[in-house]
Amino acid sequence: MAALATSQLVATRAGLGVPDASTFRRGAAQGLRGARASAAADTLSMRTSARAAPRHQQQARRGGRFPSLVVCASAGMNVVFVGAEMAPWSKTGGLGDVLGGLPPAMAANGHRVMVVSPRYDQYKDAWDTSVVSEIKMGDGYETVRFFHCYKRGVDRVFVDHPLFLERVWGKTEEKIYGPVAGTDYRDNQLRFSLLCQAALEAPRILSLNNNPYFSGPYGEDVVFVCNDWHTGPLSCYLKSNYQSHGIYRDAVFVLHARIYLVW
Repeated sequence: MAALATSQLVATRAGLGVPDASTFRRGAAQGLRGARASAAADTLSMRTSARAAPRHQQQARRGGRFPSLVVCASAGMNVVFVGAEMAPWSKTGGLGDVLGGLPPAMAANGHRVMVVSPRYDQYKDAWDTSVVSEIKMGDGYETVRFFHCYKRGVDRVFVDHPLFLERVWGKTEEKIYGPVAGTDYRDNQLRFSLLCQAALEAPRILSLNNNPYFSGPYGEDVVFVCNDWHTGPLSCYLKSNYQSHGIYRDAVFVLHARIYLVW
């Protein structure tokens, strides 16, 4: 994930090479305070493009002895995470935690961030966007509807379809992948292929205006972050159906558990 954050980073004084208070005290005892302070000043004067952090960035800074510094590039990225789980709405393990916590950290660094996940339940904080999309599945089409909520600087998008809601409703932590633990639904490939294709449409057709710093559709200048085998087909659809027409940029695939390496 470090590659995604190259344009922006949150750096503390320690991260920029500035010694802490105990180092200064040792330096004074050894007659090195002046040399260390000079080195710190040289480090802080490095040539970067810095700007004041928006309010939601300031709230995300870590506390400590010294205030944090937010060093930003001139513009952030449009990042779309896609996954089968997203805490606290749906979770069976660490994947849900990652998609619940990492996107707000990216948003705090100035990126515009969306997370796309299935709508397994009647989430009270997610509203119907009234936007639908026809997804080609085999010889026919399936209609999906998008629900949305804006939390912690992130657009949370839920893909609504009977394959998700009617199968799991009310048992989000139990039946996401199968009727019982260790047993998969026979049509999981179909279910999550539908998720992948819906996720590819979301940045183009959803006009989202809750973020005080961004508005409108994400557009086609988007980097997708795919998580675990459920989103494996996304990069294939991206290359064959979108990049071949000059739409979208790249996709990053993140494997969270090697035990699920094979579909």
